[in-house]
This record gives sequence, C-alpha cells and structure tokens, in this order.
Amino acid sequence: MQKVALIGLGAMGSGMAQQLLKAGFPLSVYNRTPERAADAVKNGARLAASPRDAADDADAIVAMLADDEVSQEMWLGKSGALLGAKLGAIVVECSTLSPQWVTRLALAVHEAGCEFLDAPVTGSKGQAAAGELLFLVGGEAETLDRVRPVLSAMGRGIAHLGPVGSGARMKLINNFMCGVQAAALGEALAVIERSGLDREAALDVLRNGAPGSPLVKALSVRMTEASYEVNFSLHLMQKDLRYASEEASANSVTLRTAAAALERFNEANDRGWGERDFSAVAEAARENNRP
Repeated sequence: MQKVALIGLGAMGSGMAQQLLKAGFPLSVYNRTPERAADAVKNGARLAASPRDAADDADAIVAMLADDEVSQEMWLGKSGALLGAKLGAIVVECSTLSPQWVTRLALAVHEAGCEFLDAPVTGSKGQAAAGELLFLVGGEAETLDRVRPVLSAMGRGIAHLGPVGSGARMKLINNFMCGVQAAALGEALAVIERSGLDREAALDVLRNGAPGSPLVKALSVRMTEASYEVNFSLHLMQKDLRYASEEASANSVTLRTAAAALERFNEANDRGWGERDFSAVAEAARENNRP
C-alpha cells in the first residue's frame, strides 16, 4: 500500500482520513489544531508534529486546507511539507484555491523533484465522511494513474479535466454557481415569509419545479429550520466567490451574479454567521427585509 500523508483535518479532511484508514493505507496526519486529529489517531493514523514530519517517506501527500495563504504555509513554510517530501512523491492539493497559486505551487513541487495534481472536490462534510467525493483533477494522466487508488478510496469518482490548474478552475465555477443559488434561495425565502405565502407550500413548488436542484432541496431545509451546523462554512463560500470572480476577470469575464451573491455573503459574515453553514446567507436577506 502507498504511504499517505494528509494535511488538514477540518470538516472535510477528517472524513477523508477515515476513508483512507478504512481502505488500509498507512497514514500520517497533521492539523494545526491537534485535537481535530484525535479520531484519525485513534483509528491508526500517526500524528505528525509538522507538515514536514507528515510528508516524511510518504508516497502521496494530500492537503485539504482553507485558502491560498494556509496552503502556502503548509507546503512552503519553515516546516512545510515540501521540505520533507521524498523524490518522486505525489503532491495532491485538494483545497479550493486560486489557479494562480496552484500554478505557483506546481512549479515549487516540480523543483523539489515531486509530481503535482490539483484535485479539489465536490461534496461537503457528509460526502467526505461517506467516501462519496468527486475529485476534479488537473495534471498529468500518468501522475493521476499512480495516485488513483488513494483518490478512489475517498471518493465516488474522478474527473480529469486537463493540465495543472484545470481542477481549480472547475471547482471555482462549481462553487460560484452554488453560491449564487444559495443567495437567491435566501432572498426567495425572505419574500415568501414577508409576503404571507404558505412557506411550506411555496417551497414545495420550488423544490419540485425547475429551480429544484439538489442544492436547493438541501439548503431550503436548513434555511427554514435555521439549522446551520457546518457542512460547508459560510466564510469559505465567501472566499470561493471572491476567487471565482478574480479568475473570471483574468479571463475577461465579469461575474455579475457572483458579485451580487458575494454582497449577501459579506453581509452575513459581517453579522457573525461566517463560521456557520453557508446556508446561513438566508439570515442576511431576512434581516435586511424585516420591518
């Protein structure tokens, strides 16, 4: 079995670690808050003292991190994973990052004598825990083939989208559309509640009609119950909308709907909802539309 290192055991990484252990991969883990690694360690993972320590002798080094800044620290910092990576190791960056940073990281990885894939995922906390993630991969096909067993242990599928950066771009497009849907649903719910419509009857129409995407169906329940346990945090969706807008601008496209959605997410974050589930964007629309 390939030796695997996993850096980042938040809502997503914890589930990924459990799937790797279940599949029998020797696993070392690192998280800046060690307590979050407790379940993985209990189930057989080695708790590393640093990203560099985690990467030591690993065949595949996987990261699931918050943003560009954290990714840079974990890979290239004074105790960064690339300092511990052996020649030929495969770096798999599963975080949702800007394509600009992904390109820079790929260069650093290759200079260190390793191989690189950007492989962000679709799915949230529940899918990570169930091994049902979809990996959106950018990089060489030969590199993907070498690490395919590791990714397959954590997911339901792999979409190889092209060269390095392709996975990152696709993930931002995916999350841009999810963020816009969430903001639109929050505003629709505010209109339903303020106008006196029967809320459940109105939502039944939306869920079972043309707008009724799987996301709308899931978020409408969270929004009506104001149940915001984190599946995917609001501040991360806020970041993804920003990255998506920047990437679109770099390609001479203006994401006007993303800009409008980002306003709602900024409002919700400013009002203290940033660490809750991103469905809490509904609270920004509710508060703005109260008498």
